[in-house]
Amino acid sequence: MVGFDTAKEVHLSSTQYAFAGAISGVVMRVFAQPLDVLKIRFQLQVESMRSRRAKYHGVIQATKIITREEGLAAFWKGHVPAQLLCIVFGSAQFVSFEWITRASHHALPEKWTSGQYKPMHHFMCGGISGCIASASAQPFDVVRTRLVAQSEPKLYTSVPDAVKKMYTQEGLISFYKGLVPTLIEIFPHAGLQFGFYAFFKIMWDKFLPKDKSEPTGAWESLVCGSLSGICSKTIILPLDVVKKRLQVQGFEEARSAFGKVRTYNGMGDCFRQIIREEGLQGLMKGFGPCVLKGAVSVGLTFLVYEQCCHQMRKWQS
Repeated sequence: MVGFDTAKEVHLSSTQYAFAGAISGVVMRVFAQPLDVLKIRFQLQVESMRSRRAKYHGVIQATKIITREEGLAAFWKGHVPAQLLCIVFGSAQFVSFEWITRASHHALPEKWTSGQYKPMHHFMCGGISGCIASASAQPFDVVRTRLVAQSEPKLYTSVPDAVKKMYTQEGLISFYKGLVPTLIEIFPHAGLQFGFYAFFKIMWDKFLPKDKSEPTGAWESLVCGSLSGICSKTIILPLDVVKKRLQVQGFEEARSAFGKVRTYNGMGDCFRQIIREEGLQGLMKGFGPCVLKGAVSVGLTFLVYEQCCHQMRKWQS
C-alpha cells in the first residue's frame, strides 16, 4: 500500500522510497512519452481541431503527420529531460508522501487517516508532496516542453543547447516559467491521483477482499492506478493546457510552423484568451491523448512503485 500503514511489517528508508519512485518514473516515461508528445501538440494548437487551418485534427491524423514530417524519433523528443524530470519528480514525490502520511498518522486521530477518510487524507498528503516534487523538477519540465513543442528548423538542437540558449537569452527565470499554474495544477492533480488510488483500492478490497497483511497485487495496482489517472487527468486538464501555453512563452519563432502563436500576460490572461478565441472546449484540448496517457502513466507508476517496495521489503526481511 502506498503511504504509511501500521499493517506493514517492514518500513523502508527514505532512500529506498526514493529509489522506488525513481524507477517507477523511468518505466512510466518510456511508455508514456509518445502520448505526452501528442498531448502537448494538441494543447499548444490555438486553432480548433475542426478548423481547416488547424495542423492536427485527431490522434491518428496527428500521429501520421508527425511520423511523416519528423520521423518516429519525434515521439521521443525531449526524452532525456523528461527522464530526468521523472526521476527527480518521482523520488521527491514518493519520499515526501511517505513522510507526510507517517507524520500526519501520528499527529491526527486515527479515524481521519484510515477507513472512509483515507482517500481525503491521501488527497491532502498527495497534493503537498506533488508541490514539493514540482518545485524540484520544474526546470526539467520547461526544457522538455520546449524541445517537444518546437517545429523544423529546430531552435534547440539538444538539452545542453536548450539550457544554454534559455539562460543566455531569457535568464534563470525562464526555467521556472509556468511555475505558478504548475503548483496550482499539481496540488489537486497529485492529490486526486493519490486520493482516487486509495478510493479505488478500498473498492477493490470491498469486492475482492484479501488479508490486510498481503501486499498489493500487480493487477490491483495497475487497474486502480489507471482509473485514478483517468479521473484526475479529466478534472485537471484545463490547468494543464494553461501551464503548457505559458511554458512556451519566449520562443514563438519555433512554434510558427504549427499555426497561430499567442502571447499571454500571465495565467488569468491565458484563461481569458483561450475562452474568448477558442471557447471553453479550448481548455480541454488534447483530451484523448491526455486521458490515455493518464491511464498508462499513473497505472504504471503505482504498479512499479508498489512492486519495487514489495521486493525491497522481502529482501530486508
